[in-house]
Amino acid sequence: MEATAPFLVVGLGNPGREYAKNRHNVGFMVADLIAERIGAKFGRHRRAVADVAEGRLGFGGPRLVLVKPLTYMNLSGGPAVALAQFYKVPPEQIIAVHDELDIPYGQIRAKLGGGEGGHNGLRSMSKSLGTKDYARVRFGISRPPGRQDPADYVLNDFSATERKELEFLVDRAADVAEAVSSKGVEWAQNAYNGS
Repeated sequence: MEATAPFLVVGLGNPGREYAKNRHNVGFMVADLIAERIGAKFGRHRRAVADVAEGRLGFGGPRLVLVKPLTYMNLSGGPAVALAQFYKVPPEQIIAVHDELDIPYGQIRAKLGGGEGGHNGLRSMSKSLGTKDYARVRFGISRPPGRQDPADYVLNDFSATERKELEFLVDRAADVAEAVSSKGVEWAQNAYNGS
């Protein structure tokens, strides 16, 4: 493993103002907050269809490359793999931050590898990277109520009730992503998955 390689934190979402507040865009929200925390600004990368921000997590902490793919969710893997190659990042130092239907709203969990649960962004990343063995920060959005189509549900904005907690939860998801990069998935799971 390349000791000097940064962690690639891929916030999954869709580009464009009309998607900005969607449930499916929580990965972008978390990436934006981490960039703000480390004093980094997003700019278009020359080697990938993505906005990228780079910085260090605290004094002597790991280097982070924050990524917001601009290809739309189902093609997120292309920019992720291009940037992993550019920065020489091994899969074990890649963290995908994404919305998760199978976790209740208000819960955030760290995980290493596993399936994609029908998430097109994860499916694209796994296919492009050729492995599922990368870390995930799963932001619970719950299943849609009644018979609502999950595809429509994820492309809707958070409800008024959900928005009351959203800022706190995005903050917590950023904490989890930072913990995964600085202390590892297992540490983050023990610290955050139960609550």
